[in-house]
Amino acid sequence: MQNNHQEFGKGKENSMTSLVPPVLSDYMNYRQFLADFYKFKRQSSKGSLRAYNYAVFSAAANIKSPNYLKMIIEGKRNLSDDMIGKFGKALGFNKEQTEEFRLLVQFTQATDPADRNMYLKKLSEHRVGVKLKTGEIDRKSFEKVPNWVAWIIYAMVDQEGVSFDNTALKKLLRGKASEDEIENALASLLNSGDLRRDEVTGELKKARSLTESPEDIPVALVRKLQSQLMYLGLESLYQDQPTDREFGTLTMSLTKAEFEEIKFKLRQMRKSINKDNSIARMKSKGERVYQLNIQLFPVTNAADGVAVTPVIQPAIDIKVDEIVETQVAQAEVQAEVQMPVAQTPAPTAPATAATPAAANKGSNVSSLAATAASAADLFR
Repeated sequence: MQNNHQEFGKGKENSMTSLVPPVLSDYMNYRQFLADFYKFKRQSSKGSLRAYNYAVFSAAANIKSPNYLKMIIEGKRNLSDDMIGKFGKALGFNKEQTEEFRLLVQFTQATDPADRNMYLKKLSEHRVGVKLKTGEIDRKSFEKVPNWVAWIIYAMVDQEGVSFDNTALKKLLRGKASEDEIENALASLLNSGDLRRDEVTGELKKARSLTESPEDIPVALVRKLQSQLMYLGLESLYQDQPTDREFGTLTMSLTKAEFEEIKFKLRQMRKSINKDNSIARMKSKGERVYQLNIQLFPVTNAADGVAVTPVIQPAIDIKVDEIVETQVAQAEVQAEVQMPVAQTPAPTAPATAATPAAANKGSNVSSLAATAASAADLFR
């Protein structure tokens, strides 16, 4: 199985634009990148004394076969680890670009779903690291976004009987994170103010929503967190007993309208589950932390000649929408818990007007819910 899609669709745009060199980080299939690279070199060398061709590439890569690049692009051959280095040289890559190309090759050529997920995770992390170095992603923004370890530790505050020392947390996390990762994640949550320690009891408590400004999160970081949480799901498929998990799949043909309807229903279901869970955790703590991942995505393109109604999508991932919906649910829960209950006046007593404090309290809670709901609408 090969991945024939470019990341964010940029690769397709590059392949159609003359004299614009393709950018490796825009691609999720190395064969498509090589095809676009070759087209670019052919177009840019038109009119020169020595036009670019497959033989020129082979010479630059120190490969004897003059048509080796052509066979790779057409999928007739796979790239070996040794050849990846030679291709990197012919492509003019530096060390970091060659490593990214290596990960992209491994991801494209992998056939086992578990291997593909592993290489995708490594590729995503590498690209985020490069963007941090170049300043494309602000390091302060990066540090504000919790990784999967911090995400789960934050939820463990609502789990019964948890001792927040590194050794105990490592055991509860089933060894999936090192003690250093746990220590850094816990320190980050405390330093950022997401968690606070009770001065009297020493108990950890949630101080605020884990991400208060989801619109400020770079898309690359959202996808990085998504991939980490989805990878945990893949591990659970092989490690946990069926009685401890719920996995199901459904493959179906849909119209665009049907897809939008199902997506809406899934979001409503997620909001309902989140709200019910928030209410339950206000009454008592849970026994374990569970991860719920919801995915609905295309696995084919529309056939030629079949018109698909275009839908404008916001340039932000579903995970950000989930973050906002969490804030909405928390606001709604807070409104339900804190909203003053109207009292029926006794027959012999005159009706008493609500005090200004009570009125303001209800108004503030309603305003909080309305504000959060408005924020959520931005990501619909």
